Amino acid sequence: MARKVIYQLVDDIDSTSLAEGEGETVQFALDGTDYEIDLSDENAKKLRDALTDYVSAARTVAKTRKTKSSGSAANRPKRDLAAIRAWARAEGHKISDRGRIPGSIIEDFEAANS
Repeated sequence: MARKVIYQLVDDIDSTSLAEGEGETVQFALDGTDYEIDLSDENAKKLRDALTDYVSAARTVAKTRKTKSSGSAANRPKRDLAAIRAWARAEGHKISDRGRIPGSIIEDFEAANS
């Protein structure tokens, strides 16, 4: 039996489902914490508009190099977390929409899809 995993990008602010090619993932940082949010084109513009005065008054800072340690996320392959979550739900696992995915579920996903 073939299995087809489909995932849907959803605006994190208003839960609007976004069609392929719509919306974007916006990255920003505040108080030393990096953030990432999925937004429709309209909400991405609202965020940028809301930050315009602050960005225009701010100074840019050179990016610092982060050191890599063995076993860090930088050394691991990129994974499609949305596909892993969709697969896990289809397999009957209870898994949150955000946050860390248990290693055992990732291992099971990789074994099933290799």
